[in-house]
Formats: sequence, structure tokens, C-alpha cells
Amino acid sequence: MKTSIKKIRPYIILLTTAFWLYNCKDSGSKVEADPGTQQESQKEVLLIGTFHYNNPGADVAKTKSFDILNDDSQQELDDIAHRISEFNPTKVFVEWEHDEQMQLDSLRKRYADNTYFTDDSLSDFYRKNEIFQLAFRAAKLGEIEEVIGFDYKTEFPFDSLMVVLEKHEQVDIQSRIGKMVEVFTSDFDEKIENGESLLDLTYYLNTEKFRAMSNRFHIEIPLLVGPKDNFIGPYLTSEWYRRNLYMWSLVQKSATDDDRRIMILAGASHAAMFKDFIDDNTVWSVVELKAVMEDN
Repeated sequence: MKTSIKKIRPYIILLTTAFWLYNCKDSGSKVEADPGTQQESQKEVLLIGTFHYNNPGADVAKTKSFDILNDDSQQELDDIAHRISEFNPTKVFVEWEHDEQMQLDSLRKRYADNTYFTDDSLSDFYRKNEIFQLAFRAAKLGEIEEVIGFDYKTEFPFDSLMVVLEKHEQVDIQSRIGKMVEVFTSDFDEKIENGESLLDLTYYLNTEKFRAMSNRFHIEIPLLVGPKDNFIGPYLTSEWYRRNLYMWSLVQKSATDDDRRIMILAGASHAAMFKDFIDDNTVWSVVELKAVMEDN
């Protein structure tokens, strides 16, 4: 004899409500794992948000190039890689397409064999990008076996969003977007012009202030674009959110029980979202690069 959905729905609702009431201290509190279990299973993510060393100009904010190949930058990279190796992550995750892992493994092997940079035909991306300059360097120094690509591309219809803004004359929102882009680019360019180090630039991109600004730009502002029946803004936000959520999912699925410490190296705006995901996760916690660099 079949039981109808209508008949069992009240019991499902009752059980669900009871579950949440049991797990919450009060109606406004966050659900928490058992303290003993949480402490026992806690894992650490060295989260490094970065600018793209090769500066391809693909981001909304266009900044000046930084000379990653000069002697000072190379020494800094050695120092950072050394500190990362002392942190002892067992896996390194980089902004590389997740379904092109074989190619990444091939490049990593050449790097390990000291034949990577001997190739004079390497483009700027393969010579300068942070994957090859920092992630590979840290992995080799720390004898980390896996450098894993965890990028997942989705749509990001920013140009279409700007067309809708123009069409509907949403001047205030246009101005707000322009101002945020201008503030970031001018601040970052000024730091480069003033000769700030690679480490200081990286610290800046991992501040609470920058991460909050980045998340507002990607998640809050687009929702106001267009009339009520136009959803280009929420679509852009949902695609950006989806990309980062998929990336974080790939990290969790790739980490085993033995991976107590891992490292994530990605664009700073990605890291800004990962920080929120990790803060809301009962198993993982964030370790900042600055703490690793200053740890004696």
C-alpha cells in the first residue's frame, strides 16, 4: 500500500524542525559540530590570494605589470617558498583547469627535472605565472607530490551587464562600479610605482578590507542592475558564485583524511570567496600567508 507525499510531508517537516532545534542553541545561532569532533578533525588551508604575475589583462581591473623575474622578486619567491615548505602542506591547489591535470603534471615533471625554464619558446604565461613561479617552486622545495588544478570556468557576462546599465541609465551604479575599479587599480598601481615588494603586494590582496571590497563588487552590486524583469546581474553573480563553489568543492573532494594542511594559490577575488566558504566550514580553517612568513 502506497503512502502519499501529502500524508508524510507533515512528519518530514516535524523531523526537520526538531533536528534544527536540537542543533541550535537559539534561533539566531550557527549550527556547530560537536567541539571534540571538530577539534579532532580540524584541517588548515594556507590561503594565498594573488595577482597574476604575467598580467594578461583579462580581469575587470587593469593594473600595471610587476617584474616578477627581477633578482629581488626571485629572492622573495625563494623566501616565500621556503616558509611554505615549513608549513608543510601535503597538496597545493592552483588556478588551472581541473580537467587538464595531465598537462599540469607534465609541466610539473619538467620543472622537477630542471628543464622547464630552459625552453626559450615559453610564453609570458608559462614563464611568469604564479603557478610556475611560486606553486611549483614551493612544491619542489617541500617535496609536495601533488599540485592540483581546481579551476572551473563559468560565464561572467560583465560586458552584457554594462550594456544593461547603459541602456537603463543607471548612472549611480555605473559610478559605483567605476569608482571601485578605479580605487583598486590606482592603489595597486601606486604600490607598484613606489617599489613595494611582492610580499607586501600579496599581503594587501589578502587583507580583510580587500576581500570585503571584492565580494561586494561581485556579489552585492550586480543584483541592482536593470529593471525588475532583467536578471543579468543576478545571473553574473550566480555564475561567479558557482565557479568558486565548484572550485572549493574540488578542493574538498581531492583532500584525503591524511591531508591535514593544504595550500590554495588563486586570484585574490577567488580567495576572498574561499575565505567565506572556509570560515563557514566546521572542518577547515584558514591560515594566512603573513602568519606563516612571520612564524618563528
